[in-house]
Amino acid sequence: MEQIPLPSPIHYELILQLLERQTMLAVSDNPNLRHQVNQLIITLRKAAVQQKHLEEICQSSFVEIDHRWSLNHLSTEQVAASE
Repeated sequence: MEQIPLPSPIHYELILQLLERQTMLAVSDNPNLRHQVNQLIITLRKAAVQQKHLEEICQSSFVEIDHRWSLNHLSTEQVAASE
């Protein structure tokens, strides 16, 4: 089985920091917006935990993971084939 592409965990951390440090501050005067941002933060935290769980299952099943930094990622096989 080939590697499973997954977002790099840093992507979750970056978005969460932005939402917690900047977005939450910007909506602090609006309870409705603050609630929506808080719900988004909770959802992203759940997604990060779910991905971690998936990675643990892959590891125990000996399936390799390829953490991707962008959609433009080329595997080493694709790079070698294009040269």
